[in-house]
Amino acid sequence: MRHGAQRAIEFAGAQPDIDRIQAIWGECLERWKGPFLYRKPTIADAMYAPVCTRFVSYSVPLTPAAQVYCDTIMRWPPMVKWIEDAMQEPDELEELDVEF
Repeated sequence: MRHGAQRAIEFAGAQPDIDRIQAIWGECLERWKGPFLYRKPTIADAMYAPVCTRFVSYSVPLTPAAQVYCDTIMRWPPMVKWIEDAMQEPDELEELDVEF
């Protein structure tokens, strides 16, 4: 099976959601002219930041506009800081010694 065909199978269940997200992003970016959904950073961009990380992590094929938007989010200073801070967290946390 070709790699592209395998990707199509992997995302088949999620594809309608991926398509809808890209449509929302495309509409906002076209109307407000980017680079963020409403031209400048807003809570909407913060809300979609984890979606961008998923798209990157799973190498989801995106439209050119959606790819540029994801790249913008991944370079956004608060996002860069969030990722850096997350990398510093321990892999395991000690359980709290608290009775409930």
